[in-house]
Amino acid sequence: MPQLSGYTVIKILLTTKNQLIMSDSNHHGMHSFEGKNVLCSHHSFEEESFGRFGRMFRELSPLYNPPSTLSGLGKKDGPMNGGNSPKFTNSVPLGMVFFGQFIDHDITFDTSTSFSSINNPNEIENSRSANLDLDSVFGGGPEDDPFLYKPREEGYYLLTALSNNNIGQNQATEKNDLQRNGKETAIIGDPRNDENRVISQMQLAFVRFYNANYKIMKDANPGYSPEHLYEEARKTTTWHYQWIVVNEFLPMMCGKYLVADILGNGRKFYKPVYSAFIPVEFSVAAFRFGHTMIAQKLKLQQDGEMKSIFSKEFGKGFSRLTSSDQAIEWNAFFDYGTDFQKAEKLDTTLAPILLELPFVPSDDPNDKSLATRNFRRGQSFLLPSGENVARHMQREDSEIEQVVDFVNNKEKMVDVDLSAGIPLWYYVLAEAEVIGRQDSDTQFSSGEGLGPVGGRIVAEVLLGLLELDRESFLGNNRDWVPTHGKKRVFTMKDLLEEADKAYDL
Repeated sequence: MPQLSGYTVIKILLTTKNQLIMSDSNHHGMHSFEGKNVLCSHHSFEEESFGRFGRMFRELSPLYNPPSTLSGLGKKDGPMNGGNSPKFTNSVPLGMVFFGQFIDHDITFDTSTSFSSINNPNEIENSRSANLDLDSVFGGGPEDDPFLYKPREEGYYLLTALSNNNIGQNQATEKNDLQRNGKETAIIGDPRNDENRVISQMQLAFVRFYNANYKIMKDANPGYSPEHLYEEARKTTTWHYQWIVVNEFLPMMCGKYLVADILGNGRKFYKPVYSAFIPVEFSVAAFRFGHTMIAQKLKLQQDGEMKSIFSKEFGKGFSRLTSSDQAIEWNAFFDYGTDFQKAEKLDTTLAPILLELPFVPSDDPNDKSLATRNFRRGQSFLLPSGENVARHMQREDSEIEQVVDFVNNKEKMVDVDLSAGIPLWYYVLAEAEVIGRQDSDTQFSSGEGLGPVGGRIVAEVLLGLLELDRESFLGNNRDWVPTHGKKRVFTMKDLLEEADKAYDL
């Protein structure tokens, strides 16, 4: 029998024949708790529903900040403007930030919410499965989405620009592109994975990594049917991807000490009642940390020129490659043993261009600021304040005060009043800047990764999704180790190198 939530217990108590009077609820051992009135009146704080978003901290009241406060915090010339002199991490490859975007597209897709109304997570359909299963790559499989695959008689390889013979594209560019239709639209499992050149070619790398696994299976097992080969190759591809999430991405972004603690001592806060789901505290706040780690200018190739993230070479996605200058060289984004681009520090500032998005068709500056949009979205989902989440997680008062004092001192300079509470997303960023990633029992690296609150939300959710999925390696076979890589070590670099070998499949 599932454990009853605080919400359910209250409903039961209120409907017994000896009904409690709310004003007298502190008597007879019945103590009030924070968020009670919200829980009793707003059904978005109920248990999660299958295929929907939900809440991680159902007990906590929502924060309300005046819209003017949120816009003052996120405006283009406000306190979150990082200026034109980027500050880089010491340890995080820039490619890992885009890998985080790839993960996000694999597990969340919300197409129905807006800033102008209260959003109920329980009513919002998640168009992606809440599993790290690469449905953004495989779609519904060759039976449901045959346009993603070669015909059965050729083997269920995923199509690329090269194998699809994109119309009007030369060999030099189609080698580095996704399959597209005559209007240049990428034919892939998730259209968002074509929104910039890095994410589209990362999608292509996963397509090719699957194709490499399919060929290995086919050569080793000539008697297997295409359907059997597909299932085995998909599982192998997905488990290697999940391995990277657990053993490379999470330790790098959340801290290896924190990840080891969760794997060893269990999840404390992400505990679904019925089935795995995506909490809005994760999707709307904590997992948006990557927005602060993108520099205004990047280079696509090791010896290439620096380009704006919204340049036609880098950021103008949703169209085919037209020049070899648009091809990504992964040694410029990941550690191949040579010089590579680092991510910007994880802190309370963003690249200036992100505070004035050039592609948003609005005259309202609040619509153009990515930071303000994040604040408005968090408020529309009734997220609790960062301080209340930290207290609920039983973080030490001195640590919370350190983050709050940092935020207050910074915002006083621009006359922004956060006395009601700090938006959860902003608290996560401030905590990363002040405290940082926990690398050991006593060592923290400020600006290198998420702090204790943000790191635990992100790591518990991603690890929880894997542990609750009977098809993942953590939920199915904990004795599994990668078949690629060396000495049971498999990294994103290894995946990209294997994918590159399979470009002609």
